[in-house]
Amino acid sequence: MIIDFHTHIFPDKIAKPTVEKLKSYLCDAGEECAAYTDGTLTSLLSSMEEAGVDKSVILPVVTNPKQFESINRFAAELKDTDGIISFGGIHPDNENVEEKLDFIKSMGLKGIKLHPDYQNTYVNDEKYIRIIRYAEKIGLITVIHAGYDVLSPDDIHCTPDMALDMLSKVSDGKETKIVLAHLGGLRAGKECLEKLAGKNIYLDVSYVLNKTEPDLLIEIFEKHGYDKILFASDSPWGDQKTFRETLDNLDISKENKNKIFCENALHLLALNL
Repeated sequence: MIIDFHTHIFPDKIAKPTVEKLKSYLCDAGEECAAYTDGTLTSLLSSMEEAGVDKSVILPVVTNPKQFESINRFAAELKDTDGIISFGGIHPDNENVEEKLDFIKSMGLKGIKLHPDYQNTYVNDEKYIRIIRYAEKIGLITVIHAGYDVLSPDDIHCTPDMALDMLSKVSDGKETKIVLAHLGGLRAGKECLEKLAGKNIYLDVSYVLNKTEPDLLIEIFEKHGYDKILFASDSPWGDQKTFRETLDNLDISKENKNKIFCENALHLLALNL
């Protein structure tokens, strides 16, 4: 089984223009500006079939507090789609945070996505701390964009040091349900190896898996522990098939590949499949 822990789709009526707009940000920043799906559910399901991915986790981002209800209603509509596990979203400027997180959990969604750059909030800000603390309390997974983003290239809202500070404020040393995307920090692989690997968090390999030297990937995996690494593509910004092949080709054991491809995700999601 293969579980992609980090993907994005949008409602059909806005999917294509939204993907084109986001592509333009990448192109303007000189990044690879390809999109490997058109941002619709149908396109993601086709990508999964081609790549041999069994389940994809959808991570919606609430970029405006007023979007809370509409985005989470859309997320809830997806949860009965075969092969799809949708998270919810919340904005740091939302009021009644605990009530809103309870609402997300009541809808059967297993977690939330936070994007410090698109939400213009540093990851160790108290507005995020209150969200992550309560999400931990009620058993929701928190996935956080970490490192560089083209939206604010000169102002990183989740550096490894900020992530460590956040973790010190929300963790009592026990296992957390916190996932830092992009191996802990896009464009910060060596710093993540030094500061974050081995800490009480999960790391996903979205976007960076095929852009990081294999030796550095394996060094991070070894130091962090293979039971806390999650396979992820960041579709549509990463190609699921390419990411699967990249992990398949790494010089690590079949047992450890299986942990990354599915076992760790099954444990974190509390699924018995």
